[in-house]
Amino acid sequence: MGGRIFHQTHWTPLLQMQGSISEVKLEVVHEGGAALPMVFNAIRREHEGEWVHDLAAFIARDRDKYERELVTSRKSLEALVVETTRLHAEAKDRALFAEQMIGIVSHDLRNPMSSIQMGVHLLAQSDPSPNQERVLTRIQRSAERATRLIADLLDFTQARVGKGLAIAPEEVDLHAVTAETVDELSAVYPDRPLRHERIGQGSCRADANRLQQMIGNLVSNAMVYGSSETPVTVTSSVDADSFSIAVHNEGAPIPLSVQAQLFQPLTRGTQAASPTRSVGLGLFIVSEIAKAHRGKAQVASTLEHGTTFTVVCPRGC
Repeated sequence: MGGRIFHQTHWTPLLQMQGSISEVKLEVVHEGGAALPMVFNAIRREHEGEWVHDLAAFIARDRDKYERELVTSRKSLEALVVETTRLHAEAKDRALFAEQMIGIVSHDLRNPMSSIQMGVHLLAQSDPSPNQERVLTRIQRSAERATRLIADLLDFTQARVGKGLAIAPEEVDLHAVTAETVDELSAVYPDRPLRHERIGQGSCRADANRLQQMIGNLVSNAMVYGSSETPVTVTSSVDADSFSIAVHNEGAPIPLSVQAQLFQPLTRGTQAASPTRSVGLGLFIVSEIAKAHRGKAQVASTLEHGTTFTVVCPRGC
């Protein structure tokens, strides 16, 4: 029936208008009842006062098989695209849910950690024995590490789920902020030499708290992965248009294949075991702080010159 309809609505009108038809595929019913795929070419001409149609017909089983395979492949591809889109949407929803949960849990953990730190502080004032003092010191350091991890997780959630890290820029003395941070970090790492170098005048516009957080993350990274026998140097620099903070350490270089991914979350420069290494959010947060200041974080690492992480930002952020 489909072929008959096609003949009346397409075949005959086309022959009347064009005088010929090429490569029309139809299914012809064999005398045995089976459908036979055939390709027709036709010419309409006048013969002895009558219109006749000259036909050339070809059996087209191979072509028919190929066309059916194409249709089947297209349907399979369309189904695969639909399924891939669905899985992508589900994965995106799960990732968003996980990041939101990280933020919620991290936020709720701050209160018990504050209670632990306050309890340690109160116990330290009750004249503890040397052994108790060592235990309290260990608890205090563990609580501080946990607090920093919670802060990193909250920043990670804000950066990924929100619109980036929030900053409150104001006029600050970059050298003074850096010097204060280096002084505090020297107490955290009493057995490691930590130096501060200054270049240019120190005035710039930035969020001092975020700068201190950024320096702390970079120095912590240098202390964990750098050579323990050489100093870590923090350089604060200000010129006419920009300001920068660079943290340098000696030690094994970071492989080039890893450097491009260092500022991604949950990425480390080495797989070597270390009891003090973090979950891999420190450099990601450094990069986000740089972006919040309209700047950029970068790394250079060679065996000859050591490893230097540098953040460069516009001076008038």
